Amino acid sequence: MVQDADMTDATAVTAQKDDSIPSADIKSETPSLPPLQASALRLERLLGGPKGASASSNAESNYTNPVKVIRRWLSTSSGAAADATAQDIQAAAMVLLDPNGVCANGRACLLGNNNVSTMVDTNMEVEAATGSSSAPAYLHVAAREVESWLISLAVRLLWKEKNYTQAFEMCQRGIAIIMAHLEDASNKITSVSAPLASSLFPFLARLYRLRALTTEAIKDPALNANLRVEMARAHNMASLRRDVDTQATLLNCMLRDLMEDSQVEQAQKLLSNATFPEVASNNQLCRYLYYSGRIQALRLEYTLSFSNLSQCLRKAPSNTGMGFRIAAQRLLIVVQLLMGEIPERHVFFTKGMKAELFPYLSITQAVRQGDLAVFHKVVTEQADRLRMDGTYTLISRLAHQVVKAGLRNLHVSYSRLSLQEVADRLGLPSKSSAEYVVAKAVRDGVLDATIHHEEGYMQSHDLVDVYATKEPTEAFHRRIAYCLTTHNDAVRGMRYPPDAYKKQLEASRNRRKRDDKSDEEKAQEIEEELDEDY
Repeated sequence: MVQDADMTDATAVTAQKDDSIPSADIKSETPSLPPLQASALRLERLLGGPKGASASSNAESNYTNPVKVIRRWLSTSSGAAADATAQDIQAAAMVLLDPNGVCANGRACLLGNNNVSTMVDTNMEVEAATGSSSAPAYLHVAAREVESWLISLAVRLLWKEKNYTQAFEMCQRGIAIIMAHLEDASNKITSVSAPLASSLFPFLARLYRLRALTTEAIKDPALNANLRVEMARAHNMASLRRDVDTQATLLNCMLRDLMEDSQVEQAQKLLSNATFPEVASNNQLCRYLYYSGRIQALRLEYTLSFSNLSQCLRKAPSNTGMGFRIAAQRLLIVVQLLMGEIPERHVFFTKGMKAELFPYLSITQAVRQGDLAVFHKVVTEQADRLRMDGTYTLISRLAHQVVKAGLRNLHVSYSRLSLQEVADRLGLPSKSSAEYVVAKAVRDGVLDATIHHEEGYMQSHDLVDVYATKEPTEAFHRRIAYCLTTHNDAVRGMRYPPDAYKKQLEASRNRRKRDDKSDEEKAQEIEEELDEDY
C-alpha cells in the first residue's frame, strides 16, 4: 500500500513537471518534404511568394533581376536534382503544379506515365476520407520556373537512360512551353502584375543544351540540318531580347555541331560573325574558348589557339569537369608541339590525367628526339585512340616538326655533316630529300647553316647569343599581353561593385521625399536652420 502510494505520488509529480514545460519547447515531429518539393518551395519564397506557397495571395517578385536568383538557386539545388528519379519528378509535378493554371501543359507533359499520378491520387483520396488533408497548395509565383526545371530534369534522366527519342520529344515540348510563356509575358509587358519573363532564360538555355546532346546521340543528318536553321533563328531572337544564357548556349551548340560535322570553314564564319556575351557564365565561356581554340588550330592559327586554350584551362573549374579539362589539355599539348615548343613534363602527370595523356607523352618524346621513324611508329600504334580524341588530323602535321627538331639537334652537335648522313639520321628516303628539308629549315630560320651542293654537306655557323635574336622580344611580348589581359578582366569585374544600385536607389528615394515637401514645410526648415545659426 505504501509502495502504491509512493508510485502514485511520483506519477503526479511527473505529470506536474510535464505540465510545467511550455508547449513551444516540445518539437512535433513533422515529416520532411521530398528534396524536389523543398527546393521548389524555397524558390517560391525567394521570388517573393508566400512561405506556404499558397496560390491565394498575389505576391510579386521582390527582385528586379530574377535571373541571378534563378542561377544561384540552380547551383544550390544541384544535389536534389542529381538524385531525382522519374517517380520523384512526377510526384513533384502532381503536388506543385496547378492542373487548371498556366502550367497545365507542362504538368500533362510530365505526367505522361499515369502510374505515379494514380498513386498520388489514391493517397489524396485516402487522406480526404480520413479528414486529414487540406486544400492543395500549388505554386503561384515560381510555377513556370519549377515547371521548366522539372521538364529539364526529366529530359536529363531520359538522356542518361539512353532513351534519346523520348528525350528529344520532351525537349521539344518543353521548349515550346517556355516560348509560350515568353510570348504571354511579352503581350502583358505593360501590365504591372505581369510576371517577369527573364526568370525563364536559364531554363530555356538548359533545354537547348540538352536537345543538342540528344540530337548528337540520335545521329540523324536530316534532323541536324533542320535544327541548325532553328538554332540560328533562336540565337537571333535571344540576342534581340538580351537573353545572355540562351545566346551563349546556342552559340556553343552551333559551334559543336559544325565541328562534329567537320565543317571548319562554316564554324570559322560563325565564330567571326557572332559575338559572345561578356556577362555569360564561366562554364559557357570555357566551352567557347575550347571550340575557338580547336577551330583556330585546324586553320593553322596556332598562336591564337594556344592563347584561347590556355585561358580555357585557367578558367575551367578545378573541382569538377575532369573530362573537359582532359580534352582541353590534350589539344593544348598538340598545339604546343605544332608551334615548335615542348610541353613541361609535369603536365603529363597531373592528377587524374596520367592515363589519358600517356599517348601524348610518347608522341612528345618522339618529337623531342627528332626521330621520324619512332614518331611514325607511335602514331601508328595510337591511331585509334587519336581518332577517338579528334586529334589525329593535327598530329599528322607534326612530321615536319619532328624533322625540325632532329635538324636542330644535329646543328647543335655537328658543325659539318654530310647530307647523306642527315638523311640516314632523320629517316629520310634520299639525299635530295635531306637537301630540300635542310634548305627549308634554313629559310624558315630554324638553322643557321650553309649548304654546299657540290660537296654534298651542310656547314653550321657559330652559335650566336640568344639575346641578340628576336626570341627574348617575343617571350616578353607574350608575358606583357597576358598581364594586360588579366588587368583588363580584373577592371571589368570591379567596374560594378555589388549592391551599388541600392545606394543609388536610397539616394533617389531621399531626393524624391525632399521634392515632395510643400512650400510651407520647406520655408519652415529654412527658418529653423536660420534660428540655429543665430
